[in-house]
Order: sequence, then structure tokens, then C-alpha cells
Amino acid sequence: MTLLIQVLAICGMLSPIIYTAMWIIGGKLQPEYSHVRQDVSTLTSTGAPNKKLMDVFIISSSSLMFIFYLGLHWGINGGTGSILGPVLFILSGLLGVLVALFFPLDEGGELKSTRAKMHLGLIALSGIFAIAGMVALWFQLASDVVLSAFALFSLMTAILSLILVIATSAATKSNYLGLVERLMVSTYQVYYFILALMVFVTN
Repeated sequence: MTLLIQVLAICGMLSPIIYTAMWIIGGKLQPEYSHVRQDVSTLTSTGAPNKKLMDVFIISSSSLMFIFYLGLHWGINGGTGSILGPVLFILSGLLGVLVALFFPLDEGGELKSTRAKMHLGLIALSGIFAIAGMVALWFQLASDVVLSAFALFSLMTAILSLILVIATSAATKSNYLGLVERLMVSTYQVYYFILALMVFVTN
């Protein structure tokens, strides 16, 4: 069981690395793309120049994170305690996989079709589930002697993520959407990596 949890944790650590590599490489391959002005999802939008390659990145990243979440409850304290946090992360990860597979933005990153609007709605819901999961893990682990430091980190990340979600929404019509969004998604990705690393080390 320990070996399986460690393998799942490695999947969790690989996911944010692959996601980050996606938008860095995607920006390099598409010279007219602006990391400051444009959001990450534009790289996988309908008709994007390197959509097939970017889809490989985003589907791989989303799937690896979802696989990690499936074992998260057993990776924290041997499966004891509340299952709420892990379940919230599973829901978040499942929505991420669905978005990656079925709900790209319209051409140029537009939000005209129902499918594109579903992309935005599901991404927002996934982020809400993730923040709620962070808070749930804080409640669960705050009194744990070994993991209390991670619990505090979880709470701080939840607060910062919520602030950056609001900032990203406010920047939607500005020329700095891409920059603000990257601050937001990077906060999530750092948290996911450290969460997976914590599971790996403690198992």
C-alpha cells in the first residue's frame, strides 16, 4: 500500500510540472501569444496553432492529478480522519479532466459557445472545490503534531488563492489577464506539488 501511495504521489508531483511546462512551451511555439495579456486556456482553444500538442500536456496533467487525488485519503495519516478534503479534491480533479477532454474555449480564447462557457464555469467550480479542500485539510490536520505546519500552509494558500481568483476576475477585460491568471494558477500548482510531496515523504 505504501508503494502505491508513493507512486500516486509522484503522479501528483508530475502534474503541476507538466501544466507549467505546457504554457511555457506553448508560448514559445506561438510567438504572437502574450503571457501578459492572454490566459493559459487560449493555448488549447479551438483552432489554436499547437492545440494537439497542448492537449497532450493538459490532459496528461489533469489525469495525473486526478489519479493522485484518488489515493489522497489513504496518503494522509494512513486513511484516518475526515474524508471531506480528499473528496473535494477528487471532485476538483474530475472537473479538470472533463474540461481538458471536452470543453475548450472558442477560437482565439473567446466565450461564445455553450461549450466555451462550460469551460469557464467548470474551471471556476473546480477552483472552488480545491480551495474548499485546502480549508478542509487545514481543519483536519491543524492539531496533528507532524502535519500542523502543512495545515497552516494549506489555510494560507486557500486565502491567497481566493484573493487571486477575485483579482483574475477583475482583470478579465484588462491587458494583464494573463499575468494575473498565472499568479493564480501558479499558487494552485505550488500547493498541489507540495501536497503530493508531503504525501510521498510521510509514506
